[in-house]
Amino acid sequence: MPSVDLHEPLPYARVAVIGGGAWGSALALTAHRAGRHTSLWVREADAVAEIASTRRNPFLPDHPLARDLRVTGALSDALDGAGMAILVIPSQHLRAVAARVEALLPEGVPVVVCAKGVEADTGALMTQVIAEEMPGRPQAVLSGPSFAAEVAENQPTAVTIAAPAGPGLFSGDHLAARVAVTLASETFRPYLSDDPVGVEVSGAVKNVLAVASGIIAGRGMGSNPRAALLARGLAEISRLSVALGGRAETVLGLSGAGDVMLTCSSEQSRNFSFGKALGEGHAPAKGRAVVEGVANARSVLALAQRLGVPMPICEAVDRIVHHGLPIDRAIAALLTGPLRAEPRALEHRASIAHPAIAVPRAERVFA
Repeated sequence: MPSVDLHEPLPYARVAVIGGGAWGSALALTAHRAGRHTSLWVREADAVAEIASTRRNPFLPDHPLARDLRVTGALSDALDGAGMAILVIPSQHLRAVAARVEALLPEGVPVVVCAKGVEADTGALMTQVIAEEMPGRPQAVLSGPSFAAEVAENQPTAVTIAAPAGPGLFSGDHLAARVAVTLASETFRPYLSDDPVGVEVSGAVKNVLAVASGIIAGRGMGSNPRAALLARGLAEISRLSVALGGRAETVLGLSGAGDVMLTCSSEQSRNFSFGKALGEGHAPAKGRAVVEGVANARSVLALAQRLGVPMPICEAVDRIVHHGLPIDRAIAALLTGPLRAEPRALEHRASIAHPAIAVPRAERVFA
């Protein structure tokens, strides 16, 4: 076997975090705690002013930013001298910001993608967006079960960092390894992956599943339906991931099962809270924070349909939030779909008509 260079990876000394929402601020705090010179770009001028005067970001107000953590509204200032840029931008705005970053970032400086979603107009994953707007740029994906507020208050957190396989996998020169040692601390633990597709798909779909889980909670339903939703939601993630070239086992890791369990079980999740309000029959409150699961219900479903991948839970959420399908009708349709087998390898072997399909209220409305 050829020898593998196993020298220790070197951290990036200077980190630019692009995107000053709650998660961007939490990651800036993480990099700063790990001993990196850190800058944070915040788009909103009022937030920049508030941080300058109080060191508190209105998107994460309970956790002050260190005085030597540089906050700026000028993208060029944030990127100046950076050895690595972390892009923490909502999925539907990543392309525009990536183009601006590309014009300012020296060649060869890597980017870490933290956006979770599928682009609405193109069906592109976030790494595909980066490849188009930042051609040849080294990139990794960071995802996992990590509420911003808990990361900011230094609670133990584990995430996945994925970068494509290459020579010296996870050795000193592998991007995932260098990003990991840049951010790792006593409370922030990164794991390494060479499956960015599986990690990305998990991150995109889990937000849609969180809306569905919130709907279940809002309807006052119990633990049984939530367990069924999570298990079958993970099956949907696995199907789409494999169809796009990812690995099925990635769904069992932090970026898959870990993030699904977190996001689908707590009102700290904007997606869960949005779904819970829907389930209770309320109009969800509008705030400054983006609810990614709403946009991605449509874009994830469109991508899955283009690939011929059945994703009935995601389709139900899309029908509810974008087409006004009554929630009770959507739930009935999910429960009375054809009876199938599991695991995934056996799914095509069984498709039995559900005996309750004759009940009018359980009319089938999606695949």
